[in-house]
Amino acid sequence: MSVALTIAGSDPSGGAGLQADLKTFHAHGVYGMSVVTLLTVQNTQTVDAIEMLTPDFALAQLAVVLDDIPPMAAKTGALGNAAMIEAIAARASSFRFPLVVDPVMISKHGVPLMEESAIAMLRRSLLPHAFLVTPNQMEAASLAEIDVYDLETMEASARILCERGAKNVLVKGGRVGSESIDLLVTCDGAYPIGGPWIPTQSTHGTGCVLSAAITARLAKGESLWEAVTGAKSFILDAIRTAPSLGKGLGPVNLLQ
Repeated sequence: MSVALTIAGSDPSGGAGLQADLKTFHAHGVYGMSVVTLLTVQNTQTVDAIEMLTPDFALAQLAVVLDDIPPMAAKTGALGNAAMIEAIAARASSFRFPLVVDPVMISKHGVPLMEESAIAMLRRSLLPHAFLVTPNQMEAASLAEIDVYDLETMEASARILCERGAKNVLVKGGRVGSESIDLLVTCDGAYPIGGPWIPTQSTHGTGCVLSAAITARLAKGESLWEAVTGAKSFILDAIRTAPSLGKGLGPVNLLQ
């Protein structure tokens, strides 16, 4: 059986964070495991509180999981602060499986999930261990320290992240006219990945689900291109068939 691991924060409403990651793994027929980095008090409308776990506690979880059931691929989600990022990065240096880094900086509600000081630590310590990093335009701009607003600047930011150690970069571009266009940048070139723009309020956890779907597909042995394009199709279907739950930004459909 294929096995995947998420190192991420908890969303008690189940639409994002490690809960969404585990549901996505399951939807892909992959056995999922989780290391908890932080706890939130949130639902589809708001994030009311964030409680960080200690890096030592997260590393203890990671150690027992890796010792017992080694994953075929792993991802990171919300890591919260510089100390947590530094600790996870140090352990990631010995990973023998691909690591997908989703640099979660802010919730869909606009609430910061990463301290400002942590961004420099992510650039310096975690990017060099990323098989793939999956920032949105805002996150790409913050990590690359340039303005990102179109395909040209998306590619420029991705090239900077590759120079800083990431092996591959998927910049999520969002809406371009009637399309949703992401850009995969590898050592071989830059490849736009399009799809229809779906007008909806059900966007809670879309970044988590996309990166988790990529991780699950890598765990199953797919190539990077297969994993990314397959995950793109998965998230589009999940958004299109979203169940309209909650009073705010609802979750996508993970019962595929």
